[in-house]
Amino acid sequence: MQTNLADFIRGTPDGDTADAILRKCVHCGFCTATCPTYQLLGDELDGPRGRIYLIKQFLEGAAVTEKTQRHLDRCLTCRSCETTCPSGVEYHRLVDIGRAVVAERVARPAGTRFLRFALREFLPRGWLFGPAYKLGQFFRPLLPPSLKAKVLPRQKSVATTRRNHPRKMLMLAGCVQPAMSPNINAATARVLDRLGIATIEAEGAGCCGAVRLHLDDHEGARDDARRNIDAWWPHIERGAEAVIVTASGCGAHVREYAHLLGHDRAYAAKAARVTLIARDIGEVIAAERTGLAALLEKSVPMERRKIAFHSPCTLQHGLKVRGAVEEILQAAGFELTPVADGHLCCGSAGTYSVLQPELSLRLRDNKLACLSAGAPAAIASANIGCIAHLGESAAVPVRHWIELLDEAM
Repeated sequence: MQTNLADFIRGTPDGDTADAILRKCVHCGFCTATCPTYQLLGDELDGPRGRIYLIKQFLEGAAVTEKTQRHLDRCLTCRSCETTCPSGVEYHRLVDIGRAVVAERVARPAGTRFLRFALREFLPRGWLFGPAYKLGQFFRPLLPPSLKAKVLPRQKSVATTRRNHPRKMLMLAGCVQPAMSPNINAATARVLDRLGIATIEAEGAGCCGAVRLHLDDHEGARDDARRNIDAWWPHIERGAEAVIVTASGCGAHVREYAHLLGHDRAYAAKAARVTLIARDIGEVIAAERTGLAALLEKSVPMERRKIAFHSPCTLQHGLKVRGAVEEILQAAGFELTPVADGHLCCGSAGTYSVLQPELSLRLRDNKLACLSAGAPAAIASANIGCIAHLGESAAVPVRHWIELLDEAM
C-alpha cells in the first residue's frame, strides 16, 4: 500500500511505525474472514481492512469524524486478523496509533470521557481497586443482578509455601487479578515450587500498562512499563530466568515493552531484555515436561473430568502460544471437549465489555454456546478478563487452567 503521510506525523516514531505497517498491507481481505466484529456487523469499516483504510486516510490529512472513532472503538484488538494475515501486518500497533490521533481530534461525550478516565485511573491502581472490589464482594448478595454478575465470589485463601530454589523467576502480580482471583498466582507458585522453581513478586511492580495504552494514554502506559522494569531489574541482574505472567492479556503487553520504549535511551536495552524473557505460564510449564510428568505420576489419580478450554486471543494471537496448555491439561488427565470457532474472541478484551456492552455480550453468548456444546464440567482459560466475562453467564465454573493443574498435582 502506497502512503503519503501528513506533516503532523511524518518522521515521528509513530509515523514511521504506521508507515511501515501500512506499506505491508496488500488489500487481500483475508483478515475480514476472522474478524469478530465484521462477522457480527457485516460492515467493511468494522473489519481490519476497512479500519486500515480509515487510519491511512486521516494519517494522510483527511478529516476525522465521530464515525471514524466509532469504527475504531468497535475493534477488540483481538489480533485474530494478524494470525490470518499473509503479509505480517502488525495491525494492533497501527490501531493504537490511529485511536490516539482520533482521540486528540474528536471530543467524546462527557459521560464517555468520564467513564474512560475512571477506568484508566482506577483499574491500574491495585491499592484502590483491591479494597473496592472486596467491598463489592462483601455486599455481593445485595447487588443488582447486572452488577452482581461482574463481581466474582470471594475465593478461599489457600496457603502457599514458597521454598528457596536455585532457579528463580519473577511473577507479575498485576492490578485487578490479585483482588478478583488471588488463587491464580498462588496456584502458579505452588506448581512451580514442585518443579523446583522459586517465584518472586517484586515490590513496586504493578499494572502492565495495557489498560492505559488501550484507553489512549500512551505515555501513562510507558510509565507503567518503566516502573515494572525498575522493580524487576535488580532480580534480573541476580539471575532471574524469566518474567512469568499468568494473565495472557498482560503477557502480550509485556512483550511489547521493547517496542513501547524503543526510543527511550534510558530504558530501551532493559525493555528489550524484559521482552526477551517474558513468558506466559503455559510456556514455562510446557518447557518443564519431564519434571511435570514425574510429578503427575506420583500424584493421586483423579476422576477424569471433561473440560472446555477457551484460548484467549492474547494467548493464541498475541503471544502465539497454541496447543501448549491443551497438551498440559491432557497430560494431567483432563478430557478436552471440542470447541468450534476457537479463534474468535469472547468479547472481554480488557475494558471492551464495559465500553461496548452490546457487542461484547453477543460475542460472549456465541462463545459460551461453542464452549458448552461438549457438555464440559468446567471451562478453563488463561486470562482473568475472559474468566470473569465468561463466568458472568456460564452454567459451569470458569477457572484459570493453572488452578486445575495445581489440584491435579
